[in-house]
Amino acid sequence: MIQLIADSGSTKCEWCILDKGKKKMISTQGISPYFLNADQIVALLQKELLPKLKKVKIELVHFYGTGLSNTANVKIVKKALSQLFVDAEINIEHDLLAAARALCGSNKGIACILGTGSNSCYYNGKKIMKNSPGLGYILGDEGSGAYLGKKVVQYYLYNTFDEDLKARFDKRFNITKDAILDNVYKQPLANRYLAGFAIFLAENRGHYMIENIIEDGLNDFFFNHLYKYGESWTQPINFVGSIAFGFKDVLKDLCNTYELELGTILKQPMDGLIQFHS
Repeated sequence: MIQLIADSGSTKCEWCILDKGKKKMISTQGISPYFLNADQIVALLQKELLPKLKKVKIELVHFYGTGLSNTANVKIVKKALSQLFVDAEINIEHDLLAAARALCGSNKGIACILGTGSNSCYYNGKKIMKNSPGLGYILGDEGSGAYLGKKVVQYYLYNTFDEDLKARFDKRFNITKDAILDNVYKQPLANRYLAGFAIFLAENRGHYMIENIIEDGLNDFFFNHLYKYGESWTQPINFVGSIAFGFKDVLKDLCNTYELELGTILKQPMDGLIQFHS
């Protein structure tokens, strides 16, 4: 059976064609039903995915994505994929289950996503048993790229950065206050836009202000989410996502501070998902 596995965040979507142990990777823009309707998803995939599939006949689709704990959003994605893969069985699941399956397999553990957005759960080896509320990038998403990027922008616009960091920011982004505010308040995909500023943290490690933003932002995730699971003190804490992978040294220090067991840290869940569905 030829399977197509998809793992989609707000920024990008990774696809894998799995056929008798062989795999082919494809990357497209992210698919979030909060920002795209069914017709827009179909148009995007007709342009970015279908030409790369060529004549491969997909029989089973596993689509994991952001925002798919919401029934209405599941219907949007399923409607789009059903138009593209008419004869295939289509399974739609939340990206949090993708993280849990990729990180824990069939074992118990805490699974956390720290990418453009953030989320977490307690997984019993088969299904998600507990989930700390995800409030999105405006009210929540602590520890995410959008959350950390927002802090970078705040430090810059409030003139909190010292002269050296301010000059580095100007050189790196060459952008005005008005342009930032327009992108955040008037343009689509503001979460993705804000997350783009998190790269400034990775490029300027060692400066005390940068380290403070990283540690405070990730600590907010620990305090508001991991601290609420009783299982955090009995099961390993696992992470997936670009932010988690890029700042794994800070996650290790925070786990030591909170006396938690650090488990696996992956940049993306696809390798674990391939193993799970094989």
